[in-house]
Amino acid sequence: MLDWLKNINKEHPEFWKNYASKFDKKSSRYVVLSTETSGLNTDKDVILSIGSFAVIDSSIIIGDSFEAVLLQYKFFHDNGLSNEFLVESKMKKLGEPDAIKAFIDFIGNSTLVGHHIDFDVEMINVALEKLDCGRLKNEALDIDVMHRKLNDINDKQFSLEELCTAYNIPKSDRNSAAEDAYKTALLFLKLKSRLGIK
Repeated sequence: MLDWLKNINKEHPEFWKNYASKFDKKSSRYVVLSTETSGLNTDKDVILSIGSFAVIDSSIIIGDSFEAVLLQYKFFHDNGLSNEFLVESKMKKLGEPDAIKAFIDFIGNSTLVGHHIDFDVEMINVALEKLDCGRLKNEALDIDVMHRKLNDINDKQFSLEELCTAYNIPKSDRNSAAEDAYKTALLFLKLKSRLGIK
């Protein structure tokens, strides 16, 4: 009967309290984010990797970046899938709780930027819910929406590859969350400048 009361008074983890305390002033830092996921269903699928770069003023700050491959053995086991992705990657692998905590520390109160960012944000919110946290508080910008606004297009969405072609961003054979985040950051700088965003 008092379950709803427990939720109201629920004690959030320390890393979440620290994150939530950062929103009394606006940040001038953007964090461009890309997630690689096992699929597009936020209820059933999981984050496999996260890549992100900070953008300040008109520069991508390579040294201010975050990349993590998440250990998702339970997902692979429960769905009868192989875990070749995890085995092949040479990057350090983190459990989902550690990766999400580190990512939340990295983003702080920055404005998030991505390609179809609502999906990435929702996947992170699902992971946060498992850690007894709230939902992300960051403002978010979507480069597809920015492109459509710039060109007054309302009836079509654009893939990341289509946007890269439209703005002469070099293609890459390597496909990873970090690579997609970097391409998205280059697109963001071009769109930000053309739309007059500070």
